[in-house]
Amino acid sequence: MFRDRAKSAPRHGPEQKAAPGSGAALASGQVYSRRSHGLAEFFQCLGNQPGLSVLDWAGASQANVNFITSLGSRLYSEDFYQLLEMHFGPGDWYRAQQDPARAERFLAFTLEFAPGSFDGALLWDMLEYLAPPLLEAVLARLKKIVKPGGYLLAIFHADEHVELVPVYHYRISGPDSLLLSLRAMRTPAQLFNNRGIERLFRDAQALKFFLTRDHLREVIVRR
Repeated sequence: MFRDRAKSAPRHGPEQKAAPGSGAALASGQVYSRRSHGLAEFFQCLGNQPGLSVLDWAGASQANVNFITSLGSRLYSEDFYQLLEMHFGPGDWYRAQQDPARAERFLAFTLEFAPGSFDGALLWDMLEYLAPPLLEAVLARLKKIVKPGGYLLAIFHADEHVELVPVYHYRISGPDSLLLSLRAMRTPAQLFNNRGIERLFRDAQALKFFLTRDHLREVIVRR
């Protein structure tokens, strides 16, 4: 089962590059391949029981569809970044997120699922683009729609002092590998260190951190 409510961006070409180092710019549309221990841990923790449901915030991607459905899981896909643009752009995203009416419409459109709908969720780096209190509201919704004992994979930029960070398309190319391509450079609402992430998921049963060479911090959250 696959469902996507937001139209995905155009597919990128096949060129793949090595992961850029700290501060290196990735050209728009350029693709690089990277190992992801967090992704491997996510699917290992999720298990191989058929019929599991996974929420994917990367948007429609044939690669993600093929990989997740090959495991016998059901996939529900949202292009979370595009939905943020649709509901809070153009202009100052973070000021617009302070509008209670706009925030409520966004939550109703994006996260209106029955309690316990999902066994796992791939959040990627999207939490960095949510300003409080919308961030807390999104986390509260995730707490309801992901089953107790379910798993989340979230990615955070490890450099806390930059003004702009790359927003990526995330495509699964294997059990422990991703293809990333640049979709935008954007100022995040906030950047999180390990302690900030622990506060963010203070109600979680467990957290596991992976710091990668391309300065992305991967976090597995057990709901």
